[in-house]
Amino acid sequence: MKIEGRQIQIDSSLSKKELIEEFVAPYRNRINEVLDSTLAYAPKAITKTDGELNTTAGNLMADIVFNQSNPVFKARTGKSIDFVLLNHGGIRAIISEGKVSARNAFEVMPFENNIVVAELKGSDVNDMISYLIKSGRAHPISGMQLILDKTKTVKSIRIQEKPLDVDKTYYVATSDYLVSGGDNMGFFKNNTSITDTDYLIRNAMIDYFKKVDTLAPKVDDRFYIEN
Repeated sequence: MKIEGRQIQIDSSLSKKELIEEFVAPYRNRINEVLDSTLAYAPKAITKTDGELNTTAGNLMADIVFNQSNPVFKARTGKSIDFVLLNHGGIRAIISEGKVSARNAFEVMPFENNIVVAELKGSDVNDMISYLIKSGRAHPISGMQLILDKTKTVKSIRIQEKPLDVDKTYYVATSDYLVSGGDNMGFFKNNTSITDTDYLIRNAMIDYFKKVDTLAPKVDDRFYIEN
């Protein structure tokens, strides 16, 4: 049997097939209805460019991951998440002022990334801090506060409002992409355990949107340089 193939460009030159269009239309309409239903409201635009080392979009994402995945992790392990680290580049869109829908979650987080929890030694958390300082980017964090002085030297590291203890192990919620070394976050490879929550970051966002009326994240003092 001889099999041949050819490339077909999907563009405006293709005409619709009415039979296919009639078949697909009800499914497409239902999907659009679900994606565009209002779940919450944003009084202001939420972006990843409105702060130097922490932003409204990053803080919202990190706080959502903390709040939504901690009950899952606790139910499975009896442990609690200490803090969250995501990556600045993983946020792919702003949430505009106005109604917030599931489509916004797909736009902000188009990747199929699960929330995973890595167990790290305090010494490896130090490597993470060095990475954050060197990158100079607003990587989203929650549950941790990092203060730098004017020379960008660490002045204070607090996790769950307590100073970093290098002799302790910490449970860090992140994405399966980052825990595999994505974005050069090699410190995650030193983990002593990994727990996959089987919970997509995007689904955590949608679940959170359904629970709250208003999204009003702020640029705060979780990661900043003193004047």
